[in-house]
Amino acid sequence: MNRLNTSTQIPSEQEQQDFYKKLRAKLVSYLTSKSGKKSKFTQYLMFVPDLFHLLVKTLTDPKIDKKSRTLIGASIAYFVMPVDFLPEGLLGFGGYLDDLVIATFVVNTVMNKLGPDVIEKHWTGDDKLLNVLQKIAEVSDEVTSKIPVKSVLARFIKHESKDLE
Repeated sequence: MNRLNTSTQIPSEQEQQDFYKKLRAKLVSYLTSKSGKKSKFTQYLMFVPDLFHLLVKTLTDPKIDKKSRTLIGASIAYFVMPVDFLPEGLLGFGGYLDDLVIATFVVNTVMNKLGPDVIEKHWTGDDKLLNVLQKIAEVSDEVTSKIPVKSVLARFIKHESKDLE
């Protein structure tokens, strides 16, 4: 996953599928570990692979406009980048919390712009998508407070929101 597709700046479909499988395997391993069982964020981390899958499937939907595709593509790239605000290499599965917050923001933004039906048809999670987004949004402030460069993330989110309007 070192190389991004230069035409779209997102990983190839095979790289995305490989990432999804690795993410699922890591999640199962983490959830059975001692620290995974004790983490207060475990129930939210379970949504990480499903949200990643949703972003990938939504990106290929012809009903999604170019600006929304760009935002979705950037969030997919953020998932697979080895270095981010909360690096998985240092924090383990807890490092996916920032990815989760960004994915939730992107999905909410696109849903608000295009309507929930466009996004929900790609959702494969067990819980209803709107319930999942609400659960994550409730803890997102706590998660973002742990990000050392929180103001940079907030500016990015604010900037992307304005671009999609």
